[in-house]
Order: sequence, then C-alpha cells, then structure tokens
Amino acid sequence: MRARWPRAVRPLLWLGVALAVVHLAALLGDVTAVTHVTKPALMPVLAGYALARGGPPLLAGALLCGCGGDTFLQIGGDIAFLVGMGSFAAGHVCYLLLFARHGASPGPGRRGRTAAAGAAYAVLLAGTVVLLWPDLPAELRIPVAGYSLLLTAMAFGALRAGPLAAVGGLLFLLSDTLIASGIAHWPQLPAPQFWIMFTYVAAQYALAGGVLRAAATAPRSAPDRPRAPRTAGVP
Repeated sequence: MRARWPRAVRPLLWLGVALAVVHLAALLGDVTAVTHVTKPALMPVLAGYALARGGPPLLAGALLCGCGGDTFLQIGGDIAFLVGMGSFAAGHVCYLLLFARHGASPGPGRRGRTAAAGAAYAVLLAGTVVLLWPDLPAELRIPVAGYSLLLTAMAFGALRAGPLAAVGGLLFLLSDTLIASGIAHWPQLPAPQFWIMFTYVAAQYALAGGVLRAAATAPRSAPDRPRAPRTAGVP
C-alpha cells in the first residue's frame, strides 16, 4: 500500500492529534465554544490522513459517518440523537465490509478462540441491554438495542483486522456504553464527556490504524498474465 499524498501524511497526523488534545482539554475546561468547533473536525482530519496513507476509500467513509454522528449528537434532542446513531451505524457497516475485505479468516488453530470471543461478545451485549433496558426512555429502547447489536458485531469483526483494530472495537463499545448509561441516568464518572470522547477518539484511531495495517499486508491477487498472440487457425 503506497501513500497517495506522502507529504500530507505527517501534517495530517499531527493536526489530528492536536485537534484531539485541544478538544479533550476544552471538555475538561468546559470551554463549550471550542468543543463545538473541534468535535466535527476530528474525523474528517483522520479520514484525510487515512486517504493520504493510501487507505481504502471505504475507511474514509466510515470515519466521515462518525463525523455525522458527532455533529448530530452535539445538537441534542431525541431526533438528532437517532439521526446521529444512524450515522454511526452506517459507519459500523463500513467497518464490517472493510474487515471482510482486508481481514484474515481464523485458521484451524484459532477457531476455538474466535468462537469463545464471539460468545463473550454475545454475553456482553445481552448483559448490557438487559441492564440498561428498564432505565432507557421507552422510545429509545428498540433503537438502542438494535444499534448495540450492530456495534457489537463490528467490535467482534474487528478481530479479523488484528490486535490494534480489536482494541479499537472494544474502546468503541466502552464509549457508546458510557453514552447509553448517561441516557439511562446511571451514576457517571467525573467529567463524563471527557471519557466518552477520549475512548471514542482512541477507538477511531485504533480502528483506522488496524484497517490500514490489514490493507497493507493483505495478499494481492496475482495480475493476469498476458495471453500469447493468436495465430491463424489456432484457437
């Protein structure tokens, strides 16, 4: 995998890191104007970095779906929340497609561990939904449960793209569980928005890095060999 724009790779990486640091610091300092400006910019910069590295366009699509989710969740209200959750869901579908295209299927020696991991993710999903269900607003229960299923599938699918992507999937689960616990009015950590965004940004960077690594190391199909010129009377 060759970089598309080599000169832009490092500046975009550092710009993304700087934006994340400024955004997280603004959350701790409760500087609302800065958080509102920086939050929608986080994922487009990461998408630009992924493209500059030569990453799949679908990865940029997944990250831009995250930007849509960030923007609508920042607006507030049930309708904006549902639209934002739908945008994140579209991003998870993009990730699942990326894992299918660039991830590695478990070998014979890893199938047992993969099945055990799948069972663990299923138990985690069921336990989270059961615990949250009574405390969620009635109109959000079904959408949150459906989204949680897709999110868990994405986190499990990330195992195919390597350890870095797998960590990203788990961090995304943690971030969205923190959001759901706030909606359910559970006790929160100090500075809850900081921890939500910290785990979310780390998740997206880990997922993007995992996909970039998987795409770079995936075996390429052999190019078609040129056919010998046909001669008269020979098929």
